[in-house]
Amino acid sequence: MNIDSIRTGIVIDHITAGRAMRLYDLLDLGSLDVSVAIIQNAVSHKMGRKDIIKIDADIPVNFDVIGYVDPTATVNIIRDGTVVDKRVIGMPEILRNVIRCKNPRCITSTEQELDHVFRLSDRKHEIYRCIYCETKAN
Repeated sequence: MNIDSIRTGIVIDHITAGRAMRLYDLLDLGSLDVSVAIIQNAVSHKMGRKDIIKIDADIPVNFDVIGYVDPTATVNIIRDGTVVDKRVIGMPEILRNVIRCKNPRCITSTEQELDHVFRLSDRKHEIYRCIYCETKAN
């Protein structure tokens, strides 16, 4: 398989195998009018298998979404064919409007204008809880 390199854009690398489609959906990459390549189950010396997402444009990306889906992922910013910035994301302490609370009794269900805010409650198990009702995020 041959996936061309990109001249200017973003590469989300070292995604745990099987998580690229969730990232694709949460980042709303399907709405972009640019080339997006998703490589699943690529061979990796460090990880065994990994996923990669290549975006052929320099667009703003929500790093909190990436950290929520896969805190071990790395983001490479590419300009003129050269990596100008490489970041390891990690888990954000707070998620704001990344995911929605599923509890029908949560205040966010009745007060539509409220932000959906989740706080990291257990880093080891990657658990986030709604700040309003303490419901665990899926």
